[in-house]
Amino acid sequence: MAKLHFKYATMNSGKSIDLIRTVYNYEENGFKVLVMKPQIDTKALNFIQTRIGLKRKADVLIKKHDDILKILSKKLNDVSVIFIDEVQFLSAKQIDDLYLISKVKDIPIICYGLRTNFMMESFDGSKRLLEIADELEEFPTLCSCGNIARYACRKHNGEFEFKGEEIVIDGSSDYEYVPLCGTCYLKKVKKIDFDVILDKLD
Repeated sequence: MAKLHFKYATMNSGKSIDLIRTVYNYEENGFKVLVMKPQIDTKALNFIQTRIGLKRKADVLIKKHDDILKILSKKLNDVSVIFIDEVQFLSAKQIDDLYLISKVKDIPIICYGLRTNFMMESFDGSKRLLEIADELEEFPTLCSCGNIARYACRKHNGEFEFKGEEIVIDGSSDYEYVPLCGTCYLKKVKKIDFDVILDKLD
């Protein structure tokens, strides 16, 4: 039985590098693959691009309200595996359809994306994957303090923010994202004074 995989981490963890490397390995061995990504991810247009410059064209761009079963109709002949980048931007219904495809067509589907948004809340697509994916794998990423970073934090004009629109694409309009551990998120983003909390707990 084929599995639906969710490989998640913050930025700078090598998710897209792993996707491109794995696609290359399949194709080098004669397997047909299908590479997809949400259309809302405009950073590299119709390409999947790593921060070190590696690129791979996406075969299918998924729009916000696309019916996955419909757009993949007649595209799965001889496909051995499906890869999806930035999967957090898909809807819960689209994730359900991917799960269905993996079982009905017996095709492994490997999804890469973020677990949470910059507010420490689940994206709809990620939440559903955490609920139903057959395999979960976290890619470790380092925070600047040396701990494992699990949160994607957003800066606007150099300042951390924790309110606003959920989706702002990296690099647009003076926005950037940085990976932080839980402790640094609470201190740098939420501005929580740990000494005050310790006093309350003593």
